[in-house]
Amino acid sequence: MDVALLDTDILNEVLKQKNDVVVRRAATYLQEHGQFAIGALSRYEVIRGLKDANATAQLSRFAKFCQNTLVLPVTDAVPDRAAELWVHARQGGHPRSDADLIIAATALEHDRVLVTGNTAHFVWIPGLTLANWRVA
Repeated sequence: MDVALLDTDILNEVLKQKNDVVVRRAATYLQEHGQFAIGALSRYEVIRGLKDANATAQLSRFAKFCQNTLVLPVTDAVPDRAAELWVHARQGGHPRSDADLIIAATALEHDRVLVTGNTAHFVWIPGLTLANWRVA
């Protein structure tokens, strides 16, 4: 498996451990690479959801998870690239979710495969390699 960046949807499935296919793929990835990588925006999205649900136990578990996970920052290059993607998306009639574009830009900037179940959100992005751990 190539080095990867987990999109928020797959990150949530890894955390919940309910999808057997995702769990197996995640375990294989950890054996090969030793740790997951997520973008700072995915970290924010998970924390935001847990805080909104007042899920203090899950917040604590997620904080421990993040200690063993590479959290890639939003450097200046990430929003610059995301802005380019946004313009390309608008011109091509593609989805323009800022969160998705920042996550995609993070994967591109760090030369990582984006692991997502939402491939339709990203398939149009030039140079971005996708993997869907939900598919057996």
